Amino acid sequence: MESIDKIHGTFERRAAEVKEGNVPSAVIKRLPRYHRYLTDLLEAGRLRISSSELSKIMNVTASQIRQDLNCFGGFGQQGYGYNIKYLTAKISELLGVTEGYDAVIVGAGNLGRALASTRMFGRRGVRRIALFDIDEKIVGTEIYGIKVYHTDELYEFCKKEKIAIGVLTVPKSAAYHVAKTMSDAGVRGIWNFANMELKLDNPDTIVENIHLGDSLMTLCYKIKEAGEKEDNKD
Repeated sequence: MESIDKIHGTFERRAAEVKEGNVPSAVIKRLPRYHRYLTDLLEAGRLRISSSELSKIMNVTASQIRQDLNCFGGFGQQGYGYNIKYLTAKISELLGVTEGYDAVIVGAGNLGRALASTRMFGRRGVRRIALFDIDEKIVGTEIYGIKVYHTDELYEFCKKEKIAIGVLTVPKSAAYHVAKTMSDAGVRGIWNFANMELKLDNPDTIVENIHLGDSLMTLCYKIKEAGEKEDNKD
């Protein structure tokens, strides 16, 4: 049986490979899903799990799980399976959950308020420390315990507080200007909900474009496809 120390050493070597971009992007995109299921198992009091058990819960093959996790050293111990607490901690480390990133939300409309209210950020190690908006009526107030600042203060605030993540929930017309302001202030990543493909010239700022409508249309397609299959059975 491999010791935790040996697995940890392998993890450290593979983690360095992740930083160098040697792990397939498809595997990295699946890591949050592993983190979500493992966190639920941990909260339910589970201590260990086999790849076959995890495959049934996640509805993927056991070989896919082993292949993905082997990119980072495997983590498993023969005859034991996976130590859930250890595996969750290591995936958290890979995903930056342990880094303690600070975030601001720009745009205090319906979506911005919804994001301000969710526990999602805290559960993933991200602190929301400020909201920004142009509406003078709410500037200076607090929304879900988060102070609202005027967007005119965005650059100085991000620069001073060394903000890592900017959450963008402004209209399309303002998205590029606001994103560039944050990028110029040193913000390292932008989570873009402005419903447009946002591209910045600064290679040091990573943009994650989110299109909620795309997900809805995908769902509609699947419903339509399933309905057509049912019709063909009749």
